[in-house]
Amino acid sequence: MNQRNESFLRRAHKDERGQVLIVVLPMAVLLLGFAAFVVDFGRIYVSFHQLQASTDAAALAGAAALPNGTTAAVQNATLYSGVQGNKNATFLPGVTMVSGYPLTKCLTTLTNQGIACISGANAIQVKQQVTVPLTFAGLVGTSSIYLKASATAAMRGAAYSPYNVAMIIDSTASMNSSDNGSNCSTTKEQCALAGVRTMLGNLSPCGASLSDCGAAVNGQVANPVDQVSLFTFPAVTSASAANDYTCGAGSPATTQYPTASPYTIGGTATYQIVNFSSDFRTSDTATSLNTASNIVIAAGGKPNCPGNPPGLQAAGGRGTYYPGAIYAAQSLLVTQQAANPNTQNVLIILGDGDANASSSNIQGPLNDTGPNMGNYPSSKQQCQQAVTAAQFAASQGTKVYSVAYGATTSGCSSDHGHNALTACTTMQQMASPSTNFFTDSTSGNNGCTSSRSTSTLNQIFAVIAGDLTVARLVPDNLP
Repeated sequence: MNQRNESFLRRAHKDERGQVLIVVLPMAVLLLGFAAFVVDFGRIYVSFHQLQASTDAAALAGAAALPNGTTAAVQNATLYSGVQGNKNATFLPGVTMVSGYPLTKCLTTLTNQGIACISGANAIQVKQQVTVPLTFAGLVGTSSIYLKASATAAMRGAAYSPYNVAMIIDSTASMNSSDNGSNCSTTKEQCALAGVRTMLGNLSPCGASLSDCGAAVNGQVANPVDQVSLFTFPAVTSASAANDYTCGAGSPATTQYPTASPYTIGGTATYQIVNFSSDFRTSDTATSLNTASNIVIAAGGKPNCPGNPPGLQAAGGRGTYYPGAIYAAQSLLVTQQAANPNTQNVLIILGDGDANASSSNIQGPLNDTGPNMGNYPSSKQQCQQAVTAAQFAASQGTKVYSVAYGATTSGCSSDHGHNALTACTTMQQMASPSTNFFTDSTSGNNGCTSSRSTSTLNQIFAVIAGDLTVARLVPDNLP
């Protein structure tokens, strides 16, 4: 073999450059496959999370509207869905609502928690769907993927902002009569106070993370959440108001209905029995009320308290006249809110709706004659004055609840010829919105009913406490 041929064979044997292609080409195909998988998987992941987020938002929006009825809830859920043209439509095109949804539900688990079904529902479920196109999966015969998301939201249950709650409880002479309905077996006053105690048991005295709210000063713990004050009518002398929470002190002395505006603290008469307090329980998880708290004692929550009886007394003797107590409570709510920013005001009014105070029991001068006749303060148009006062509170941002206790479809004798108000319609028009109006079973038997399915005062106050929370997501399979 000559030297030239030998050099050629040696060079050919040593040249391995072509063998790299044998390794690189399969690896390149494998890497491209992984890249394709990552791109399509990423699209699926992002698309599903967009779909679930808009589904959650739609369910929460629908649940928030449930107090206004199921039609409003379904409309709101649709409006905030991810369907094209609605408020949560994203870069994910083609989202549609699954047939039969949004679907309102009345869940037993929630009713057991005090979240009553309004118009037959206390929760709403939303299901959305979309088909997402894939880029590379088509190479193996899968050009798209079908995604579906579901969310159920309860009407209430999630904490909102802290509340300032003013409760106005009727203490006229009629409240000494026995309750003849399903509320309880004692006097109407004691039945009403049992409802107040239910409310105190559902509010938050301090943060849920605290095992103990700590020592209270003048009814206030160091870091309060909800703060509650108790008001009544007729008014009592300022010097005797403490009798309602001082064991063995006897009944407070009633006085004329004070009509000073704006309401001031320190006068000789007052509608406020206990100032805003947060010591009604020792912690947010405590199951019993704090019997050392003035507001708990005033609500009849200290059974071994010597006296006859413990708690708010139905001293009466002055007739019924609502507006002064409402204006007083609203004035102090405004002051309380200013001292505690980021809180919300709530006013709860319990009474039978009828108003019948004589002119001698209302502090003058009165608008009983002339062009302002019937305007506050006046012994004329007393029921309309009550409605006007409650609507004024609502206009200032206060959530106003009214509880008609034994109300009838008659009464309001001072309101002749004025919108045909009755005891029932007076309480009804005090509430804002109208779904904040409640009636007990006695009122229902009298022909005075509300849209809220409640019969006892304890149930009513539990539902109101539930109203002071906001919509929350719950498991889809909740019974």
